[in-house]
Amino acid sequence: MNINQTLGALSLDLRRVAQGYYRGSEKMAVRFAQEARVRKKELQGEDLKPYLQKLLSKLEDMLSEKDHKKLAEDALMYSVLFQNAAIKGKI
Repeated sequence: MNINQTLGALSLDLRRVAQGYYRGSEKMAVRFAQEARVRKKELQGEDLKPYLQKLLSKLEDMLSEKDHKKLAEDALMYSVLFQNAAIKGKI
């Protein structure tokens, strides 16, 4: 999988995390949070722009947030940022 595809997959996983918590489906959100962690590992060692590296470094803290409303909002924001990077190809 190339970097753009991996970023796109990470974006979708984070969007599903947000949707899971918004809909009250914690089981779904936790499952896609695990998938997001796998995507993060796939991106480690890749030559990414500094802002993407910073987002990836903060990803685990964001996914460990206890307040599910805040976690959902942050996951949606991260999702959009990773999606934009994947679409524009500016990695």
